[in-house]
Amino acid sequence: MYTNPSIPTGHDHSLKPLQSDASADWGKIRLIATDMDGTLTNQGKFSTALLRALEDLQAAGIKVIIVTGRSAGWVNGLNSLLPIAGAIAENGGLFYLSGSEQTVALTPIPNFAAHRQHLAATFAQLQTKFTQIQESADNRFRITDWTFDVAGLSLEELQTIDHLCRNLGWGFTYSNVQCHIKPPGQEKAIGLLQVLREYFPDYSPEQIVTVGDSPNDESLFNQRHFPMSVGVANVQKYANLISCTWKYECQNHN
Repeated sequence: MYTNPSIPTGHDHSLKPLQSDASADWGKIRLIATDMDGTLTNQGKFSTALLRALEDLQAAGIKVIIVTGRSAGWVNGLNSLLPIAGAIAENGGLFYLSGSEQTVALTPIPNFAAHRQHLAATFAQLQTKFTQIQESADNRFRITDWTFDVAGLSLEELQTIDHLCRNLGWGFTYSNVQCHIKPPGQEKAIGLLQVLREYFPDYSPEQIVTVGDSPNDESLFNQRHFPMSVGVANVQKYANLISCTWKYECQNHN
């Protein structure tokens, strides 16, 4: 069953259970797939306690995979510095295995140069309607998606941008940091499932826990794929929105 207790890892350290399952055996967990911003960070920073916890998990034989919306360039460096098994970048677009310098594309894109041009053109169209949106500082280091800052955008404006992107043939999501124009179907869960099949085939769903806090983490809460999942306290800000979006996605993928 789906478990969703809140844990004090993000910048909201209050413990507010959303849903729990008394039968869940947390002692079987062998792999943690977790979002980063707002989930592992505290006011945008890694704490010494987090780094110590990652080292303790590694020593205990529990693997950690970062599953983030951050850029390929940023995540590639992060993966080489942290005691983790690997990192998924750009909301399921790319994977970096610990100890390897290879960039593994999880989303098939035949022509990356043309892909970036199409993304730039879509962003320019959005700017004609939302003149305040600005390209994110790390967008130049991205491969599969295009990002702009979420700050200053209302929920209604985000929903309108979502609708416009879908009409233009793109997917759209956002976190507490950035908005992402992305290939349709590029999701954290889809990328994670591919990584698990190819690199961690011996791990059963009951041995994996997924963790997140924002709308772009919604697919990680899908109980059909991840029976053990956790939303940190921050996720309650988006609880109703995630529920509605989840229904929309399920209707369109079933």
